[in-house]
Amino acid sequence: METAAPGQLDPMKAVTRLWWIPLIVGIAWLIVSLIVLRFDASSVTTVGILAGIVFIAAGATDLMMSMLVDKWRVAYAILGVILIIVGIVALMTPQNTFVALAAVIGWFLLFKGTFDIVLALSDRDAELWWLTLVLGIVEIGLAFWAAGYFGRKAVLLIVFVAAASMARGITQIVIAFQLRHANKELT
Repeated sequence: METAAPGQLDPMKAVTRLWWIPLIVGIAWLIVSLIVLRFDASSVTTVGILAGIVFIAAGATDLMMSMLVDKWRVAYAILGVILIIVGIVALMTPQNTFVALAAVIGWFLLFKGTFDIVLALSDRDAELWWLTLVLGIVEIGLAFWAAGYFGRKAVLLIVFVAAASMARGITQIVIAFQLRHANKELT
């Protein structure tokens, strides 16, 4: 790790001092997840647009994570780019997005859940690693639910957007407290 020149703030200390930003972002994600659950199946365009926004924001978060971590840097970057592309496509055609997302949602949740489980198990030294593990298990459970035909694809998409927002919120809050803990250890 680089040391700061005299009179300059250590880069790691500068990053950890901003622990409250992921906390605010995490709370905002949780609020979005509650708002999404108020939609119904007739809100196809709105849910498609909101799904696009959620994908772009999640992609941007993963791209930022790829710049901050050494482990899994490439995986975060690839996932971030994919999420942003999917988000842009969703915003361009929200009605088609609704139908397409309902069809492929299970695969995405399976991929994301597996990624979260592998990440959690590979980083068991981190505080609250188990929370990422639980989120991954929930995402895989939703993937299997999405794979079955329950005649409720619209409801599933609403639940997916809400669950993805909630998972992002919890993840951001965990990151915030990990940064806060690191900041305390650096002082």
